[in-house]
Formats: sequence, structure tokens, C-alpha cells
Amino acid sequence: MKNWTHWATSRDLVSLRLPAHDAGAGLSGTSLGVAQFGGAFAFDVFDAYRAGLVSNPNVVVAGAIGAGKSTVVKMQLERALARGRRAVVVDPKGEYAELAGAHATTPVTLGRDGWCNPFAVDDRDGRALLRALLASAQGSTLSGDQHFTLDEAWGRLGAQRPTRVLRSLFEVLEPHLATSLATGPRSLALLLHRFVHGDLAGLFDGEGDPLVFAGDLVVLDLSAQWSSSSLSVAVLSAVAAAQQVVARRDELGYLVIDEAWALLADEVALAWLRGSWKLARARGVAHVLVLHRWSDVAAVGDAGSARRDAAQGLLRECETAWLFREPPDEASEMALVLGLSPREERYLIALPKGVALVRYGAHRSIVRVRPDESDARVIDTDAAMRVTR
Repeated sequence: MKNWTHWATSRDLVSLRLPAHDAGAGLSGTSLGVAQFGGAFAFDVFDAYRAGLVSNPNVVVAGAIGAGKSTVVKMQLERALARGRRAVVVDPKGEYAELAGAHATTPVTLGRDGWCNPFAVDDRDGRALLRALLASAQGSTLSGDQHFTLDEAWGRLGAQRPTRVLRSLFEVLEPHLATSLATGPRSLALLLHRFVHGDLAGLFDGEGDPLVFAGDLVVLDLSAQWSSSSLSVAVLSAVAAAQQVVARRDELGYLVIDEAWALLADEVALAWLRGSWKLARARGVAHVLVLHRWSDVAAVGDAGSARRDAAQGLLRECETAWLFREPPDEASEMALVLGLSPREERYLIALPKGVALVRYGAHRSIVRVRPDESDARVIDTDAAMRVTR
């Protein structure tokens, strides 16, 4: 007899768009858990896309702390890596060290282990990221004067762009620091100074060659920026660099963005991410946004504001969602954003630990996540809580 802590009638299942037997997605592969009535639940978002179950590969994973989010993300990465897929994790809290160790790699701490160049080879993508990066550091969109100055400086770099883009731009604009006038060139020089000599130095500009990420798994540890005001800038740059890593070869790849509120709360970063979102299929990249508090989405702007609408729209465009238990107020906000039914909202409140409502396209499954023995080496995030003194 299955040890379930909740029950559902056939009418409940119909309203949830679950088949009465809930046999799962019907995809092959190593199981992630068990669907409501005992069917093994295997799921890879690229397989789901090929099977016509979803129309894009982007994923959101949300739920209360300790409900099972990190476990299912790491399990999916384990299965993806076993199939030859690539994976990059942007890890603001340093929680993926065990996963890295299990795959004979070490998390990269930017600024300590070296610096990475987030600028794509494509001129248009590189310039778009540069604008977003500077605007994010400034805390507001660039002015017309700043845009013009940046385009002029970018043009002076030449067709063969230097490896140290930020430093080269700073050297072009550095003479403007001598003036006390609040001009576009001076304000941009001050922003670039932060990346070259200031609080952001060593992350995306540095001496020597930038880091080369050649392995199938890359973990970018941003825990040093976790409590700083520069977190969104660091995450934005890391995501841009990670997209290049994942899409560099012909393999499909996962890009996990933990603590995704850092980007959703930054208007400029959010706009840049939305553009990347739409290119996910063309690049073969599945973005996985991990949210620990759904209220963080509501906090990005006032109700009805363009910023909050943009953040909510990005999440609605995730065709796959792993939704774990939420407290009533959080579940209500989640239901509003994702268009969940009242019964789905009630399920979110009642779900036990380790059980998720999984939405994939028009389909729903209730899944108890079941790690196997090999998963145990990478999923334990509570070890510190069990230390005895």
C-alpha cells in the first residue's frame, strides 16, 4: 500500500487535468519519482519538447524551503549529465559543491579562481549584454548620452574585439574622469571603473586569460556576492557566460539559476533575460529558474507595474513547472501568476515534503520525488543541521 498523505477523487483529478491513473509523462529514462498511482515518473525537458508535451524547454522550480526543490534539480542534472548533456549552475549560496565533487570538478569562485569573459563573439549580443551590465550596475537604464558614448567607445575597439572588453572600454573613457561635469562619458567611465578597479574587479575583468569552462558540468559559485548589492550584476554576467558554455557545442544543456529573484528584481537584467528566454530553443538551452519564495516575484514591483508584469510573464512562459508546497499566501500568489485552478492552489498548500505538482504543457502529474542510492551523494543540503556538538 502506498504511503501517501493526501487523497484525490476522480473529479479532483479531472479538474487538475490529471488522468485517472496518472501514469506520468510517458517518457523513458531514469525515474525521478512515482506518480500518484504508482507509475514511474521520468522527465527530461528536451524529451518532453520532442514528444510535443511542451513548446519550450524553460523550467521553473518553486516551493517553500525544505520542500524538495534542490533535490529534484540535482536529480535532473544527474540524469542529464549521464546522457551526455551539459550543465551550468549559477550558485549564489554555494550549495552545489557535492554535485560538482561527484563529477570530479570543483566549483569556480569568480574573483578567486580567475575571471570569466561574458561577452559573446556575436557583436550584437555582446553590445546588448554590455548595456544591460552597465545599466544594472547603475541601477537605472542608460541615458541617450550614455548610449551614444557607449556606441562610440565600442566602435573604437575595432572588429577584433580585445579579450578584456571592460578594461579596454575604460581606457577609452578614462580621460573623462578628469572633468567634474556630470556627462555621459564620465558616468560611464565611473561605472567601468567598478569592474576594472572597484568592487566588481576580478569577476569579469582581470589579468591573464579568462577562465575556460571545458567540462560537462560547471558550477559558478557566487556566494561571495550573496549579501552584497552587486549580486544581480554578478548573476547577470554569470548567466551570460554560462549561456555561452552550454551552447558552445552541439549537445543540449541545462542552465540552472538558483535564487532567481536576483535577476527578476533587476529591471534591466529581467529585460535582457526575457530576450534570452526566447532564444532557448534555437540555442538548445533549458533555463531552470529556482525560486525559494514566490512572494519575491510580487516584490519586484507594484501590482500592475510593467516590472512585475514582465517578471510574471517570464514565469508564465516556462512550459514546465515543478511546484512544491507553499504556505497559503504564497500559494495564492503562485496561482495568480501561473493561472492555476482553485483546486490546484489547495493542493499546493497540502502537499507533503518531497511531493510536487508537476505542470508540463497542458498536462499535470502529482509526483513523489524518490532519490535513488546514487542521488544521495549530491542532494544532502541539511548536513550542517545534523552536526552534534
